[in-house]
Formats: sequence, structure tokens, C-alpha cells
Amino acid sequence: MSADLLSERPLFGGAISTTFPLRFQDVSNIRQVPDHQEVFVDPARDESLVFELLDYKHDVGDEGSAVWFIQDLAIEQDGEGFTLLERSTVVEAPGLCYNNIPAIVTTAVGQMAVSKGRQGREAQNIIKVYLANIRLKEVGTDVLITAYEPIVINPLSESASAVGAGLAIPATQSGFMPMVEIFKLAVTNFKVNDWGLFSPSV
Repeated sequence: MSADLLSERPLFGGAISTTFPLRFQDVSNIRQVPDHQEVFVDPARDESLVFELLDYKHDVGDEGSAVWFIQDLAIEQDGEGFTLLERSTVVEAPGLCYNNIPAIVTTAVGQMAVSKGRQGREAQNIIKVYLANIRLKEVGTDVLITAYEPIVINPLSESASAVGAGLAIPATQSGFMPMVEIFKLAVTNFKVNDWGLFSPSV
């Protein structure tokens, strides 16, 4: 049984909401992330959830969209040794409709080595990344939900002081919900409460 307390969390001023554990703190203002992004972190486990709203990418096909975004993320974060571990097929989200047209969802899971902030390659951690792409075509938006789970913490990484170096302790061993379950929860409970967020005319 997980010790995690779950809650429906407001995103983007409440225009969107989804469910994930209360131990994840909103650090969007602290980290000065862009307006189209919200970041939640559990500093004690160095796990994070990122919600991002992007302009719809017309040149990226539905079937491979999550894979395209996770590979793009690896490039953006200078991720070394990126390996694609899993990919899903396209699934409709009937509960997420605009003008009676359901959103479609694809997911991908990968692993790579990244360093935090301005730390160099010598301080890279090995992380597992879970990414979902929710395509809201009718409002011209690609939503990304990304979950980061540490696998190995480098002793030189700034994460080591908070969570310790070496192999990360599995969540279940610490009495918490595994990151893969948190990711699924955040994706399946994703709701749009105000479609006006995407366009003044919506």
C-alpha cells in the first residue's frame, strides 16, 4: 500500500487539472519556467512531473509523436546514450473532447544520462523518462506530460546531497507510488476545465 496522498491538482490557473501525489511541489515560479510549462518536483526523491503546452506540430505524425518529442527532449537536454525502451500505439481519449472530437494520446519511455543545470558531463545522472503526447488538434495544441525518475545518481551531481549517490531507492521500497503509476495517473486523469486557455475565440 502506497503512503502517497493523491489530489486533483490545478494547472495553468485551474484551466486544466489532473491527479498526482501531494508530495510533488510546484516549483514553476522558483525555476522561472516559461508560461507554457508547469513543473512539480519531489526533492526528496529527485522525481519530477512537467506539463507543457506547445503549438500543434503538423509535420509530426500521430503514430510516432511521443517518440519524436522524447527524442527531441533528449537532444534539448544533451542526454547521452538515449535509448527508447517502450512506445505505445495511438489511443483516443473519449473523455477529452472538443467539438465532439476526442483527443489522441501516444506515450514513450526512454533512458538517458543528463546533468542538472550547468553541471558538466562528469556529473551526469542516469534517468528514466516517461512522456505522453496528448494531441488537441481542434485547438492547435500538443500537450506533453513528462515524468522523470532517477535510476543512478552521480556522486558529483547536486542531486546526491538530497537523495544520496548510487542506485536510486525504488519508490515501493520507500512506501511510495512508483513513477510509472504516477505518470499513468496524471495522463488518464488529465482534464480541460476551460478551453478558452488555448484561444480567446474558443
